[in-house]
Amino acid sequence: MVVNFPNISALLKHATDQSLYQNLVSQLQKDFVFANVFIELPDNISPEDLKTLVHEKVYYLIMEKFTDYLNLLYIIDVPEKAVKAIEATDVVEISERVTFEILKREWQKVWFRNEYGS
Repeated sequence: MVVNFPNISALLKHATDQSLYQNLVSQLQKDFVFANVFIELPDNISPEDLKTLVHEKVYYLIMEKFTDYLNLLYIIDVPEKAVKAIEATDVVEISERVTFEILKREWQKVWFRNEYGS
């Protein structure tokens, strides 16, 4: 079943425990490419580095390429309600919360594909 995670680290630990972490990285890479947003995620990237890289990319997109940021959220299918519900005071915090929403949505895709096959 899909779990409600308290934070990014818990989500990434769960993905690793389920042996689906690599699938999560692949899904992220695929959707970023599909959204035409370059991000380099090495195959052996650690969960901590993944969190940092995605956060930095989201921050950059919000600050420099807002249209690309919105397109990425659309491609990944992050719920608009979740993004609008973010109450934060600065862009660093907003981008961190959006990164969490992106990872949660990507995890759902990986989990469903694993659970129900495709």
